[in-house]
Amino acid sequence: MSTVYKVVELAQVGEEELEAVLNEWTAKGWAFDSVHFAMRESSKRPSMAFVSFTKDAEAAKRDGDGPPVR
Repeated sequence: MSTVYKVVELAQVGEEELEAVLNEWTAKGWAFDSVHFAMRESSKRPSMAFVSFTKDAEAAKRDGDGPPVR
């Protein structure tokens, strides 16, 4: 069983934006994996966030969410 990943970039980081992304992609069958924040030296608030999700490769293929062909 292999896993595929989905990474969603958020240019605006706030409670509502994070909730929306988490609710949208988990409703599509993706499992939350992690969130990483990009910080600026001049601010204590993150300037960007990268939210990653995982899904079984077979389920992703069945759902049309498979990895792009290279």
